[in-house]
Parts: sequence; structure tokens; C-alpha cells
Amino acid sequence: MLLLVMTPTAAGSASAPLPADGPPEGVWRQLSRLVRLPNLLMMALCLVLVRACLLLPGASWPQVLPAEFGLLLLASLSVAAGGYIINDYYDVKIDAINRPGRLVVGRTVNRRHAMLAHVLLSGLGVVVSGALAPRLGLVHLGSALMLWGYSARFKRVALVGNVTIATLTGALVLLPELQARTGSEAVWVYALAAFLLTVVREIVKDVEDMRGDAAHDCRTLPLVWGVARTKWVAGFFLACLALLVAGAGLEAWRTGHRLLGGWLLGLVLAPLGGLAWQLARADRRRHFAALSTWCKVLMLAGLLSMLWAERG
Repeated sequence: MLLLVMTPTAAGSASAPLPADGPPEGVWRQLSRLVRLPNLLMMALCLVLVRACLLLPGASWPQVLPAEFGLLLLASLSVAAGGYIINDYYDVKIDAINRPGRLVVGRTVNRRHAMLAHVLLSGLGVVVSGALAPRLGLVHLGSALMLWGYSARFKRVALVGNVTIATLTGALVLLPELQARTGSEAVWVYALAAFLLTVVREIVKDVEDMRGDAAHDCRTLPLVWGVARTKWVAGFFLACLALLVAGAGLEAWRTGHRLLGGWLLGLVLAPLGGLAWQLARADRRRHFAALSTWCKVLMLAGLLSMLWAERG
């Protein structure tokens, strides 16, 4: 969900020794790519906005951001970072075909070190969240196991991997409610929207990555059903999302939440229509790469709509 041009080292081989005066230029940038730093920042923004705007509107910042919530942030981002690392660990050969210029594991980071980082980050997230509340620990443990299963097997099975990642995305939105237990209904609407949009994006990414997936016997949706029928599946989930956004936007407008209604209808629903139009026309890899980026922009627009959720 994510510059040095070098020949990849053999899987499991040690990285080249670093100069005595520090790491080579670009290493930190590659490490940030390994853990998908922009995605982690998006997740952190999501968790903060859910708590501040949906669960505790009008509360002071010390109430919104107590130490317990900071630990929840740490746990969630640690598990997510560990998930990104294990995904790259299993995808070295596939990414060498799909994204040869963006390999990190096996090039900058030794494969064994990558596995150790995955175990440590995932373990940290589970332990910290478990210390906060057993239910949070179980959710993070389940998430870590699902991310490992996704990387090792699920992503290679038609639609299973897509739904797995979408479920984890929806669960992320629900985490602050699971901790605070405010009884908010709005958070469930956002979680469902996140699930639907993530399914669409994951399917689009599968079409984009067909070449590498086919070379390594993956059975993703476009390889099993073909691109044309896969676009119809993505279109179904996109239509469900459009109906949800339209309903939420019209209800917000009807109840006097004009800013929220206008945002949802103008900055989320309208671009969704454009996304559907471009999806219908897409027939090249670069088209699907652009659609994947468009989905991420729509995710950000949806998150920012929370700023107006409690305003008339």
C-alpha cells in the first residue's frame, strides 16, 4: 500500500557492510518505505480523528489524548509495521517483477533481520495492547496472525486476501471505540466505508500486480476470473460504498449537519463517481496504478469528513 537502483541480493543473504561513518544515503528512506511510513501516519490520523470527532466531540485535548490512547496508537502502529515487513519478506520474488526498483528486504535489510523486526514489532503491539485491556490484546493478536496469514497464503487466494485486509482496516477504525466504549453508531458507518473502499483498492492492486502474481502461481481474482469480470466485482463494492456515502450525506444534510453532508456528497461521493468511470475504462497497468492512488486520496477525504461529524 506503497530508490536505490541496485542488483537484489540473494534471498536470505546478508546486506553489504555499511561505511564506518554511517548508513549510505537513501537507507532511511528505504526503511520508511519498508514500514510504509505514510500509511502508518494515515492510520494514526484515523485513530485520533475517530476518538476526537466521533467518540469525544468537544472534549479537551488531555481527555482526547490520554496516555492510554497513546499506548493504543503505539500498539496498533507496531502491529501494522510488522505486517508490512512480513508482507515484503514473503513477496521478495514477486516484488522483483512488479516493483523491482522498490525492493528493501533482501537488498537493504537482511531477510532474517526483517523476520526478527516483524516478530519484535508484532510482539510489542500485542503485549502493550494486552496490558491496556485483554480484549485489545486479543484484537491485536488476531490482527498480527491475520497479517501473517495474509502474507504467507491468503493474498494468493481469490478475494480472500482482499477481504482480509479490508476487515483489518475496518477493525482499525473501531479500535478507539473498543477502548473507550462510548456506544457511538457513527464509528460503525465509517468502519463499513473503510472496509468497502479497501476491498476496491485491494482488487485494483491485484490487477496492477498480475504479472508478478502469475509468475509465482498466485490465484488472485483477475488471474482466476479475468480482468473484465474482476472489474465488475470491484464495481459492486464501489456501488455499495456509493450508496452508503449518499445515504450518510443526505441524512447529515437533512438533520442540519450541512458541512458534513456537503463534504460527503461533494468531496467523497462525486470522486467515487469519477473512480467508477475510470475503473470502467481502465485496461492498462498504469490505469490501475492511478486508480489505487485515487482510492488512497478518497480514504483521506473520508477521514477528514470526521472533522465535521458533530457540527451543524
